[in-house]
Amino acid sequence: MTLERPTIEQQIEHFDVLIVGAGISGVGGAYHLVDQMPGTSFVVLESQETFGGTWTTHKYPGIRSDSDLHTFGYRFKPWVGAPIATAEEIKKYMGEVIEENHLAPHIRYKHRIDRASWSSKEALWTVDATNTATEEKRRFTCDFLWMCQGYYRHSEGYTPEWAGMADFQGRIVHPQTWPADMDYTGKKVVVIGSGATAATVVPAMAKDVAHITMLQRSPTYFRAGRNAIEIAETLRELQINEEWIHEITRRKILHDQSLFAKRTFEEPETVKQELLSGVRSYLGPDYDIDKHFTPSYRPWRQRLAFVPDGDLFKGIASGKASVVTDEIDRFVANGILLKSGTVLEADIIVTATGFNLSPLGDIDFSIDGKALDFHDTVTYRGMMFTGVPNMVWVFGYFRASWTLRADLVGDFVCKLLTHMRGKNARQVTVALRPEDKDMPLLDWIDSDNFNPGYMMRGMHLLPRRGDKPEWMHNQDYWSEKDEIPATNLDDAAFIYR
Repeated sequence: MTLERPTIEQQIEHFDVLIVGAGISGVGGAYHLVDQMPGTSFVVLESQETFGGTWTTHKYPGIRSDSDLHTFGYRFKPWVGAPIATAEEIKKYMGEVIEENHLAPHIRYKHRIDRASWSSKEALWTVDATNTATEEKRRFTCDFLWMCQGYYRHSEGYTPEWAGMADFQGRIVHPQTWPADMDYTGKKVVVIGSGATAATVVPAMAKDVAHITMLQRSPTYFRAGRNAIEIAETLRELQINEEWIHEITRRKILHDQSLFAKRTFEEPETVKQELLSGVRSYLGPDYDIDKHFTPSYRPWRQRLAFVPDGDLFKGIASGKASVVTDEIDRFVANGILLKSGTVLEADIIVTATGFNLSPLGDIDFSIDGKALDFHDTVTYRGMMFTGVPNMVWVFGYFRASWTLRADLVGDFVCKLLTHMRGKNARQVTVALRPEDKDMPLLDWIDSDNFNPGYMMRGMHLLPRRGDKPEWMHNQDYWSEKDEIPATNLDDAAFIYR
């Protein structure tokens, strides 16, 4: 006799909070709930087979952070290694957070969320998921949804369509879906792109390939330096405890970053020359810095990657790597034909060409039966959205470490949930106030402020912003670190029921 399988309705599990994603934001969110709101029931649903998010998705050679781990790490757990860390080191650190805070029982891996539906009548989110290991359908309900899944599609990267791609007789690979069987020993490799990924892949592969070329349409700013923080080293020599070192080092880095970011707006030409001087110190006076490493935009208008110990430039100086600044005409059988007429020969072409933006994690969202168009909403400080009840979204910083904002949002969520309980409210939604009625509604971010390709391609997928501090994500940690904790939850922008 076989037992009848229970229907999806019989398998509903309810939690106070459902966290989407077990990456750096989701694990941090889980910690904050345990630390600040003991007794709160919650679950973390993660589509991958383990925690880590970006650091699990990406398996390309040399994968590492492009932010220092003293600030990319959580504020509550000291980072004791080198500031620029490998994916494995970051995952080890996150694993310690999970183990030390007993978070593992709350995390469900291989759970892909398909739909999320809000019912105002029930004041409840219904989340339908699939256990990808068994293809079993699961249903969860929750009072509050915490979106920590990141901002890009993990299943595929962005690769433009170039003429002749089918003619190329070698292998084309995107770093985001790096094949486990990739052997590049002794091969000629071309990496298309010049962002942080390309700057990581090129020096990591250089020692094993015949030659590797970074092909860029236009240059990127890089900042080179030792993979060490002097003040942290000094404090360790003085045998200061790691908690103090962590706090002091974070404050020093954040202070310096604040000054640097401010200078990129106030004296961009001086900062530009400082950055170029750093590159020149590795490549020498005869290298064409103007052509290959001098962007047309001011520093920090796009993400500025740190090159630890100058490894990218050392690879170029050694002759094992090179940079070509040109445009692609088409792919050919043996490589890439450039618009200049030159053919870059290649056995392998790596398309380090960016992400596909996916702000809601490819989840089918609806509010009271109506499909949610995220672009129709207006953001409240980049965390909540008009017309979307009981949901907070984590989107980090471009000019500072992502985790700084994840921690701020964690505090905000706990404060908001506590406030709702105090008011005996089951629902909270943000709405424009009467004084916001004539406020202009603009794109998510000013392209003159920050304009990476993935953001510009996906602007129609993102919420809109206003011209007041409350109605934008201003990308300024140094103001938000004071403004977000000071949020007045009884402001007219918050509607409770």
